[in-house]
Amino acid sequence: GTPNTAIGKEALCCNTTAAYNTSVGYASMCLNTTGAANTALGFNTMLNNTTAANNVAVGAYALDANTEGAGNTAVGTSSLGANTTALANVAVGFDALKLNTTASYNTAVGAYSMDATTTGCKNTAVGFNSLGANTTGDDNVAIGQNSLRCATTADANTAVGICSLFKTTTGAKNVGIGTCALICNLTGEENTAVGFNALTETTTGSANVAVG
Repeated sequence: GTPNTAIGKEALCCNTTAAYNTSVGYASMCLNTTGAANTALGFNTMLNNTTAANNVAVGAYALDANTEGAGNTAVGTSSLGANTTALANVAVGFDALKLNTTASYNTAVGAYSMDATTTGCKNTAVGFNSLGANTTGDDNVAIGQNSLRCATTADANTAVGICSLFKTTTGAKNVGIGTCALICNLTGEENTAVGFNALTETTTGSANVAVG
């Protein structure tokens, strides 16, 4: 396939009919056969990609397990490193979305953001360690360092601010806006806390509202 660009030992070495790929780095896109319009820069980037198209991988081991997942962007060492078939994820930062396998439509920006997520979908995490323990939780928004840091399977939470909803594990449908808002919440649900340290003592309580 043409036109492709390959720089580095074993880069794009198995390519057959795929076109418009750019591969720079040792073994980058080594197993690609028909996947088109991919960009891989770095050691072992997109190593196992075969048919997936329209991916961008920058950094050693970025998207290195990907086989058929298309439309992903991984920037940072090991970002989206375990991704196989998931679509349309964005991972920017060291180890961002590192363990994601089949979950799609996630956005993780910041070192270690969503680094434990495996199959959780449609999450947005911005900030160091944001949503760092999430595994299968869906539809969460975490903006700020360590926001929703301990959430594992919780769904539909919104945390904006450093350490907001920090200790929440499985509590769902909470809104914490402000530094340390709902920081001690564990399993409580449908709480709304707006402001610095709002509802900091709530652990399991639900349906509380605090503003200021």
